[in-house]
Amino acid sequence: MITRERRPSAQTLRLLATLAAQPRAWRHGYELGKETGLKAGTLYPILMRLAERGLLESRWEESPLPARPARHACRLSARGLVFARTELSEAVQTEEAEAHSGAPA
Repeated sequence: MITRERRPSAQTLRLLATLAAQPRAWRHGYELGKETGLKAGTLYPILMRLAERGLLESRWEESPLPARPARHACRLSARGLVFARTELSEAVQTEEAEAHSGAPA
């Protein structure tokens, strides 16, 4: 039996594009949610899956505001950046091919 890896969802591609736009920047979930328009119930499971696959680096950061808890920050790992660029490129190629063939997107 041949195992085929699933293509990332549109939501995952949106998150990957956001992270890849500033690959060295540490990002917080709240900020990513605002930028991508993804709700927490969609965003955090995607972040968890990417982290489990070694595509994200993460760390805890102290809050600059007193009495605020530390926050979790993440960014694409080197492998994650390669993955993001590959998947985003393939998504564009697929979209262009469908546009030229007249197939519904």
